[in-house]
Amino acid sequence: MGILWTLIVGGIIGWLAGLLTGRDVPGGIIGNIIAGFIGSWLGSLILGSWGPVIGGFAIIPAIIGSIVLVLIVSFILRKMEQKKNHGHHA
Repeated sequence: MGILWTLIVGGIIGWLAGLLTGRDVPGGIIGNIIAGFIGSWLGSLILGSWGPVIGGFAIIPAIIGSIVLVLIVSFILRKMEQKKNHGHHA
């Protein structure tokens, strides 16, 4: 149950980050889980672990970290998409 709970909470954090930024996390539910995990790691690295902890995640720093991650990833993907569409002349 422990690992499943962690995956569910990670997925919810990633999903919330996508929802709050208005951007879809690539990779569906798996992408959400990965974004939640990396985002929570990033958030606790920057902000520390404070606030309520659910499923091993400090929820508030985790969500903030995931939002930052989603914004960075969508920015990079958009830049890559523009490069692909415009050839070598940007």
